[in-house]
Amino acid sequence: MKLAADWVITAAGALHNAWVSVRDGTIEWAGPAGARDAPPGEVVDLGHGVLLPGLINAHCHLELSHLAGRVDAGGGFVSWVERLIEARPRFAEAEVDAGIARGIEEAIGAGTVAVADVSNTLRSVRPLAASSLRAVVLHELLGWDPAATAKVLADAADRVKRAGGRRAAPNVEIRLAAHAPHSVSPELMRAIVDRGGPAAIHLAESREETAFLATGEGEWSAFLGRRGLGHVAFAGTGGSAVAYLDGLDALRPGTICAHCVQADVEDCRLLAARGAAVALCPRSNQTLGVGRAPVEDLLAAGVICALGTDSLASTSSLDVLQEAAALHREWPRVPAARILRMATLDGARALGLDGLGAIAVGYHAALAFAPGPAALPDPLEFLVSGEAAAGPVAVGR
Repeated sequence: MKLAADWVITAAGALHNAWVSVRDGTIEWAGPAGARDAPPGEVVDLGHGVLLPGLINAHCHLELSHLAGRVDAGGGFVSWVERLIEARPRFAEAEVDAGIARGIEEAIGAGTVAVADVSNTLRSVRPLAASSLRAVVLHELLGWDPAATAKVLADAADRVKRAGGRRAAPNVEIRLAAHAPHSVSPELMRAIVDRGGPAAIHLAESREETAFLATGEGEWSAFLGRRGLGHVAFAGTGGSAVAYLDGLDALRPGTICAHCVQADVEDCRLLAARGAAVALCPRSNQTLGVGRAPVEDLLAAGVICALGTDSLASTSSLDVLQEAAALHREWPRVPAARILRMATLDGARALGLDGLGAIAVGYHAALAFAPGPAALPDPLEFLVSGEAAAGPVAVGR
């Protein structure tokens, strides 16, 4: 079959009045409509709008979906974290599971084809396995008390085993992750590194994290005291969160660092040198008032940048195109084509998902379509305008 659209965003650029030929779920050709070298097949006209690669959500928390609108973001980052922790035990497992199901449905409905889902419980594994999504479930460990390291690791291994192992399903892989450098003890972080991780981590997300890792003091130190962890000594390193994590050998190719709002130019260069990727979450950052990531510095340093929606506890939707629009508003000098690549191909690269994120020969036909006006002068600008809403494309043989 051939899919026809006013605009098609291919790996080579935007094509006007174009076709994409699909066979057995794989892209076999893309080019101008009516081209002589187009393979034969039924033409399915999608109408006015833009056919694009399916979107990649490089950082979300599906197991927090039931908390949409239920956690007040006022009062700063640490206050929000405390309210989130207090809220989670109030809800029955059935409500958590229903929220996960709604989150998966919402993501698919917004044209998403793959997610990096951060999970403490692995409750999302089974519903993701039953979905059309490719998923990397990032099993997030926490533990500031070094005395708890062995138990945290043992509990994690048990959860992974009960979820079906590291390759839990043909479309779902479980990887070991760490929550953040200020919530994972150096001992636990080293143990995660010894096991090949962390595959992902929240990094340089807030001023409170930066201050704590530099000095051992501030609001996060007080928070740990309230959580009964004030006895764990931490003097601070005097450096940045990125440098601290690198000192634990926890920055490596394949590590997805979420947020990186507090990263400076040297941090960006260090991330690039270590081959780590960054998942940018501008809408969540705005909600929590933590600032904005240094996107231009990250790109200039050569860091792979992807887009993530974070959780519905801190953002209004799981729509990656809305994340792209938020980034475009913050950084209007970053080309629309580059932002769209963050939402597609670079997201797939960050997750290590070959064959996704582009309309190119040999890639999976995991596609999305954003309806638009009949006369659309610039499809890339349209996709990052905030006006575009993508949906999934049903692909036959």
